[in-house]
Amino acid sequence: MMKQRTIASPVKTVGIGLHSGRKVTIAIKPAPVNSGVQFVRVDTEQQSLVPATALAVCDTRLASVIQKDGVRVSTVEHLLSACAGLGLDNLLIELDGEEVPIMDGSAASFLFLIESAGIAEQDAPRQFVVIKKPVEVREGDKLARLEPFFGFKLDFTIDFKHPAVDKTGQRFVVDFAEHAYRSEIGRARTFGFAHEVEALREMGLARGGSLDNAIVLDEHRILNNEELRYEDEFVRHKILDAIGDLYLVGHPIVGAYIAEKSGHALNNALLRKLLEDPTSYEISTFAENKAPAAYSQENQPLFF
Repeated sequence: MMKQRTIASPVKTVGIGLHSGRKVTIAIKPAPVNSGVQFVRVDTEQQSLVPATALAVCDTRLASVIQKDGVRVSTVEHLLSACAGLGLDNLLIELDGEEVPIMDGSAASFLFLIESAGIAEQDAPRQFVVIKKPVEVREGDKLARLEPFFGFKLDFTIDFKHPAVDKTGQRFVVDFAEHAYRSEIGRARTFGFAHEVEALREMGLARGGSLDNAIVLDEHRILNNEELRYEDEFVRHKILDAIGDLYLVGHPIVGAYIAEKSGHALNNALLRKLLEDPTSYEISTFAENKAPAAYSQENQPLFF
């Protein structure tokens, strides 16, 4: 039987919030079976547990924000993407501020941090959300869709109509039976446009953004001195985001995700539509020799 996983020992680091611009300490700790991923704000009086679930999402402006009892935790998607890539089911994540630190703008720092803590199997079967029939949401020319597939595959298309982005791939497909999260997705950084920064900061967003934690573009080119980490890093980062957003369903997904110009809001709408229809999915466990290749033990070096 495939078993649930947590980390072997606590780890801690300090970083800057992308949108708040404030320094925040994050501590990632082991958690018991069937507890899922939960956040706690140690800077608040009540220190309520905020579950990383789709129904807890309260804001999707440039990040996925979750909330419970008035306590918000912002920008969870990169950390949750790393958790999905490492096959983690149960974690307690402590923050002394509202926002998960942005680190270098990708999932790479979280991968390193969690791997330094070690991975521990737990004495309970791992549960999966198995997609049983197609579920789709649209908004204008934007699309997000989940459909049955015995594995985990993502197909994402972007269309930013920018000279620097046009030079790179606008579509990327990754099947985790064949590709590794760490090498193919985990290092892709978030990106933004210089002409939007002033407006975003007036909205209380992007106050911690810099060339150290994002790819920044003016009207014609990339402003960073560092070269792109992937020739199509922009669309790969959108997949990184989507993996984190989808992990808010509470379990790893067995299915295919197809998206065109999707973002946090549409991804959350997709999960909510999925959860509203109990016939569209089932919760399953797998014996090791019956698991999809993307999640099987012998294939873990590929995914992880």
